Amino acid sequence: MDRFDTAPETALTWHRAGVGAALATVIETWGSAPRRVGAQLAISGAGEIVGSVSGGCVEGAVIVEALEALEDGGVRELEFGVSDGDAFAVGLACGGTIRILVEPVGAVLSEAMLADLVAARAARKPVAYVADLETGARVLVTEGYPERFRMDRSGFEEGTRRFVAIHNPPLRLIVVGAVHIAQALVPMARIAGYDPVVIDPRETFGSAARFPGERVVNDWPDEAVEAEGLDSRTALVLLTHDPKLDDPALEKALRSGCFYIGALGSSRTHAKRVARLEGLGFSEGEIGRIHAPVGLDIGASGPAEIAVSVIAEMTRVLRRGA
Repeated sequence: MDRFDTAPETALTWHRAGVGAALATVIETWGSAPRRVGAQLAISGAGEIVGSVSGGCVEGAVIVEALEALEDGGVRELEFGVSDGDAFAVGLACGGTIRILVEPVGAVLSEAMLADLVAARAARKPVAYVADLETGARVLVTEGYPERFRMDRSGFEEGTRRFVAIHNPPLRLIVVGAVHIAQALVPMARIAGYDPVVIDPRETFGSAARFPGERVVNDWPDEAVEAEGLDSRTALVLLTHDPKLDDPALEKALRSGCFYIGALGSSRTHAKRVARLEGLGFSEGEIGRIHAPVGLDIGASGPAEIAVSVIAEMTRVLRRGA
C-alpha cells in the first residue's frame, strides 16, 4: 500500500450499515500500470467508491463486477489491459495490464476478519492479509514477511496462488529541535510520504510561523516522544545539539522499536553522547542504532542539503535495513 487509504475502513462501515460492500485489490501488474500491487478500491452496494485501482480507467468495469459479486457472493479475478489512449488519459506514457481481485465483504472476506484488519490499522500494527486463491482460505498475520513489510511490497508468494496484501501504518517522522535543518527536512519528509511532527519546548523556535501548516509540539522532548509513540514505522531525528533536550528523547528511542534514529553533531559530539549513554547502562548494540553524524555522507552543505542526506539515509534504513 503506497498510501494509508481508507478503503478497508469504508467497506466495513458500508457492510455494517447494511448497504453491502466489496473490496477490489490490485494483485498483479505488467508494464506501466496506474496503481501498484496492493492498491484498493471499496465499492458499496449502491455503487459508491472510495480508493482507486487504476487511476480511473477501469473503475467502471470493476464496479459492475463488484455489484455482481455482491449479488452472488462469489470472488472475482479480473484482468484489464490499459490501452495507450486510456493510459494517456490517466497520465501514463504507455499502456499496462492489471489483475484485480474482488472480494464481497461477508461472503468471501468475513466481517470479523475485516474488523480485525481495521483494528490493526487503527492501532498502527503492521499486518498482512493473506488470500489463498487456490483453496479460498483467508488469514491475517503479523509475522513471516519481514522483507515485504519493510519494502511495503504486496504480491504473490513465489510459485503459489497465495496473495499477500501488506497493510503498513503510515510512515511518521518525529523531529526534535525546530532548527533551520528541520525547516527544510519537514516538507521534504512530507513529500516522501511521512507524517511529520516537530517537537521543541522553545516556542520561539517551535512556532507556527516557522513551520506553517505543520504540527508543532511545545513540550519537553522525552514527554512528547512518549506521547507520540515510537514504533516500527517511525523515524526520530534529533537536531537540537543540546543534551538536555536530545538525550531524554534518545533514551526513549533506544528502548523503542522505531526503525531509524538520527542525531545531529560531529564525531566528537557523538563520542561524548556515547559516553553519556554508556553511563546510563545502554549497551554497544543499543547505542549502535544511532546514526550519527546524521545523514548519508554526501558532502552536504547547508540545511537543505543536510535534509536531503537525512531523507536518503532514512530511506536506505527503511528499505534495506540497518
